[in-house]
Amino acid sequence: MKFMLIMNTPRDGYEQYLSWPQKDLEANAAFMQSFTQKLAAAGELVATHGLTSPAQAKLVRKGSDGKPVTDGVFPESKEFLAGWWIVDVENEARACELAAEVSGAPGPGIQGMDHFWIEVRQVLGGREDLR
Repeated sequence: MKFMLIMNTPRDGYEQYLSWPQKDLEANAAFMQSFTQKLAAAGELVATHGLTSPAQAKLVRKGSDGKPVTDGVFPESKEFLAGWWIVDVENEARACELAAEVSGAPGPGIQGMDHFWIEVRQVLGGREDLR
């Protein structure tokens, strides 16, 4: 079963992260890299990516002339998608174990970050998964 482990950030999360002391940034990056390598070695990693700051995000729709119409950052949003892992695991319980592990990533002062929740959602393979 495939699941997406979704990491969100508050509106100012990127600025907060970049203001951490260098040793904390390095510890966090090393943890994330190690976690991802562990998933790959176990054959559970399908894909992973981080995203740029929400300040660079755009909402896009098709205009009446067929050309893209864009809107700036999402002013009403409080949290933004920061990155994700797609894992292929035996069951939801395993996906939740992995989410709990990555939620303990080091933060400022080399301690776990407060309220670092990871959203776990099953990746649908087709309409049959909606039953």
